[in-house]
Amino acid sequence: MSATTNDSSPEAPWSIQKLSELMGGYIERLGPVWVEAEITQWGQSAGNIYGKLSDTEADAQVAITIWRRTQENIPDGLSQGDRVIAQIKPSWYVKGGTLSMNVLQMRHTGIGEILEKLEQLKAALALEGLFDPERKKKLPFLPGVIGLVTGKDSDAEKDVLTNARLRWPDVEFVIEHAAVQGDRCVPEVMSALEKLDANPDVEVIIVARGGGDFMNLVPFSDDRLVRLAAGLKTPLVSAIGHEADRPILDEVADLRASTPTDAAKRVVPDVQAERELIGHARIRLESKLSALIQYEIERLESFRTRPSLADPHTLIDRKSEELLQIVARGVDVSALVLERHQANLAQLSGSLRGLSPQNTLDRGYAIVRDGAGHVISRADQVSSGDSLRVRVSEGEINTHVD
Repeated sequence: MSATTNDSSPEAPWSIQKLSELMGGYIERLGPVWVEAEITQWGQSAGNIYGKLSDTEADAQVAITIWRRTQENIPDGLSQGDRVIAQIKPSWYVKGGTLSMNVLQMRHTGIGEILEKLEQLKAALALEGLFDPERKKKLPFLPGVIGLVTGKDSDAEKDVLTNARLRWPDVEFVIEHAAVQGDRCVPEVMSALEKLDANPDVEVIIVARGGGDFMNLVPFSDDRLVRLAAGLKTPLVSAIGHEADRPILDEVADLRASTPTDAAKRVVPDVQAERELIGHARIRLESKLSALIQYEIERLESFRTRPSLADPHTLIDRKSEELLQIVARGVDVSALVLERHQANLAQLSGSLRGLSPQNTLDRGYAIVRDGAGHVISRADQVSSGDSLRVRVSEGEINTHVD
């Protein structure tokens, strides 16, 4: 049924449960809203805070409840008469037909100017490259000594130490206590960071605080503190633990953890998990080595049982016979080729002899030359009294023309 539909009538009235459920659905769809108001009533009972927020100009007010589990998002020291900005989630109790206003977050008014200044600072630092991923230093896999900056006897300190030692009992800490809110926060945290960064044994530094009100976290966005943190030689982990209003320290840190517990888990490896990984890796390595060795054994056995290796003389004898056959074929082919070439040579020699002038002279012919050595082939080439030389098969005759 839509929010504007009303199908009730005297003949078909709704039940109270239906009415209550519909009202609950309307209110649930509204969701959390931010309001600005004045605290006109404020008190605590059974760990929860009850009060009223009023719009004094319009003479309107609502009763509010701040449950214990959400009080970490509420600033300390609030009281009647303070003007605040609050995030309220309306909730309808169907069976009782009552409306409650549950406060999820609350801040002092005037916070807008602070937020604007922080955004301007954040933009300036980003332009300088202080947030660039390339600047982030890699954390050591297993730090021997961890530096910790936190409030003295704070829950954040206990969370980091407890969870880190549960994961790796031998891990060591150098702890520097500092104020984590108020006017002393910035100088004390800066001093602690400088001491730990100068300690050669410290391999990583954690700054931890267990969340809190926005105003209490403002010191961790201080320009001086942020620039000091960006210039540290030692990797830095920010564990301020506030999702809604992250301080600028989170941006320059080499790693941001959502809570102190998360910081401990991300900085210190779990010894049991690492042992299991090593164990699994060793099992896989042993399995692969065994398979490789077995494969090579089988290959070696295959080579060993081959006839050529079992009786190498057999292979040599077979190859010797093949070689003798090849040599014999080579001799036969060579003789055949030689014989063919000899016949060709004899034929060419006969042809050459047939064309030889000496062969013609041997048959009774002669070559006649004049005194200049020119061959005489016609009678009109000579005159009476010319000297001639006649070449016969054997020798030469000198004569004259009559």
